[in-house]
Amino acid sequence: MASEAPPLGAEDQALLDRVAARVVELHLEIPAILTLETAKPLTVIASQSLIFFEPMLQSLFRLSDYRRFTALVERREVVEALITRIETRAEAERARRLAERRRHGGRQG
Repeated sequence: MASEAPPLGAEDQALLDRVAARVVELHLEIPAILTLETAKPLTVIASQSLIFFEPMLQSLFRLSDYRRFTALVERREVVEALITRIETRAEAERARRLAERRRHGGRQG
């Protein structure tokens, strides 16, 4: 019988929120979700590959956050939670931009 992983703590929840916000800020939600969905069955291997990319990604994330993130994404439910957060933030950002365009009479800017 497999033991259940402990629920995510407040720090882990905040880390997932920061990662999702950064993904949406960089307009990478589609490639991020595609990558996460593809890697979901291989979470442990995907997590280990993140360690390989650590030097390149340090400019985007604090090292302590990045290392914690690589440990978190070994859990499939965490990957699903991150996908949900990215989708939610991306939808909120689209709604905000649409409302802003409507407020400005459809002008681009």
